[in-house]
Amino acid sequence: MCDDDIHPGLIVDPTLSRRGFGLMAAAVVGVAGGAAHAAAAVVETDVDIKTPDGTADAALYHPQGKGPWPAVLIWPDVVSLRPAFREMGRRLASAGYVVLVPNLYYRGKRAPVVDSGFNYAVPEDRAKLTALRATVTPEGTVRDAVAYLAFLDAQPQTDRKKKAGVQGYCMGGPLAVRTAAAVPGRIAAVASFHGGGLVTDQPDSPHLLLPKTKAEYLICVADNDDQKDPAGKDKLKAALDAAHRPAKVEVYTGAAHGWTVKGNEVYNEAAAEKAWAELLALYRRALV
Repeated sequence: MCDDDIHPGLIVDPTLSRRGFGLMAAAVVGVAGGAAHAAAAVVETDVDIKTPDGTADAALYHPQGKGPWPAVLIWPDVVSLRPAFREMGRRLASAGYVVLVPNLYYRGKRAPVVDSGFNYAVPEDRAKLTALRATVTPEGTVRDAVAYLAFLDAQPQTDRKKKAGVQGYCMGGPLAVRTAAAVPGRIAAVASFHGGGLVTDQPDSPHLLLPKTKAEYLICVADNDDQKDPAGKDKLKAALDAAHRPAKVEVYTGAAHGWTVKGNEVYNEAAAEKAWAELLALYRRALV
């Protein structure tokens, strides 16, 4: 499964400016999740969360009203918290969830971590993320996951009687698995979309954590990632089976790495909508 150092999505997002983020900050907004989705009122708030390593900036979403609703943590891709993931947060909240989208790199920089016009295909742009990526470690992810779930559970809108979910994109895929292992009593559903590094030959590989988890898994694999490493999905399936974890592992034929994220040149709306429908079905089934 894809090494995220070479990101085939070739991210070009003209909405990454700080002004764009400012205009989208804490508000009650009307959400249109996709072309055919009805609007729903969602409350969006920029929040700061205390962790053992500092203060994490993040975006919090929930439907308008008292709730309560199940909690979901979204781990973004390599470019971290930005308008595309804010839109995802709003859309998921409109479906009836309390959603947190953190900045992966809060230890080094507040979001947005890149400026308008950033392009992952340009080596000079890509190099800007190298130092920031080094701040995301397995150990730090565990500490963050515990803090983020505690923050979600402290929200009055969160239904703590129901299990929580976690989803990750690209480098966020492994973080989602680590979250399920860090907080196994809370996480009942894990979704990974074009996740990179789910199976490695290192002793801290995410797939080795599966026996510690109690979640159901949805693993959506990019076609070109599978072509690069066709054995990856089979190793992951074997690990899921050995851990007795219910799972669906599917290669999205014709969908390239990064296909679910708007703003990527490879964004594939039809395949993204299919993946989104699978995600909602997982949460309806597991977050009870």
